[in-house]
Amino acid sequence: MEIGISTFVETTPDVESGEVVSHAKRIREVVEEIILADQVGLDVFGVGEHHREDFAASNPAIILAAAAPQTKHIRLTSAVTVLSSADPVRVFQDFATLDGISNGRAEIMAGRGSFIESFPLFGYDLKDYDELFEEKLELLLKIRDSEKVTWRGGHRPAIQNRGVYPRPVQDPLPVWIGSGGNSESVVRAGILGLPLVLAIIGGSPLQFEPLVQLYKKAVAHAGHDISKLTVASHSHGFIAETTEKAADKFFPSTQQVMNQLGKERGWGHYDRKSFDAARSFDGALYVGDPNTVAKKIIHLRKNVGITRFMLHVPVGSMPHEDVMRAIELLGKEVAPRVREEVAAWESKVD
Repeated sequence: MEIGISTFVETTPDVESGEVVSHAKRIREVVEEIILADQVGLDVFGVGEHHREDFAASNPAIILAAAAPQTKHIRLTSAVTVLSSADPVRVFQDFATLDGISNGRAEIMAGRGSFIESFPLFGYDLKDYDELFEEKLELLLKIRDSEKVTWRGGHRPAIQNRGVYPRPVQDPLPVWIGSGGNSESVVRAGILGLPLVLAIIGGSPLQFEPLVQLYKKAVAHAGHDISKLTVASHSHGFIAETTEKAADKFFPSTQQVMNQLGKERGWGHYDRKSFDAARSFDGALYVGDPNTVAKKIIHLRKNVGITRFMLHVPVGSMPHEDVMRAIELLGKEVAPRVREEVAAWESKVD
């Protein structure tokens, strides 16, 4: 069972003061968070790509590369790379470079992206949303599997027997499929034999169990070995010394972000009642003291089949020291409990 962190490097206004941390400062803070995550024994750190004012990470590979020489063991991944509006050649080159700097710890999570700002920014039409992803994923995997590439598609100039460099340390460079719960993307990942990341950020996590089973059926149907593939979750949460403290610290910025996105997407108002329901044992928020969060992760592993858990923190802008403390508690207290109990449970199941 792998445990880690994901972040979107948000720079929303402070709920109380209205102050906005600069993009530069927030990026430097995230590098510190990655270094700490490695020091406390976490397995993976993911940085998500966005192209809007309230997010500072337009190029996750550069941020991860800044932390790579200062870390030893933690895996470094995008979470996600918006592949539909990116050039797969450049994506591969960026993460192959990161793989070299980190000596084989880079990963790519490829997704369509739930934010659409990158499409007009890079000159793509949203009517091609699905087609772009399918075509660019095909090219990315072709580059990964062969040093010399010959390829032709409808949205990018053709490539005729050209080499793509540098080549990564890992062979193959890990490429994941990120999904918000779309059955088509889950099946695609299974058929391609790629590991799957599910964004479990609402409702009950148990509702994702059928999708995990669907993924496994697709894997088996395509003749891949499910024992070599990982199913991960990306889930919002926060850890403090007590559950009450964790909830009180995490709610204000979460509410701010959820209501801002709600205005953009037509969601209902997000209040403390909604928040408290989501952090219940069967809810999608992993907020609480170390024991509470550990129990919820173990429940997710046993009942949904998740084998990598990524705690997404912060949501919105929170004090850097609070985020650092949450990472420390996840690595030093939550992760050991989860690994120990999951290992004991798996030995009994086997």
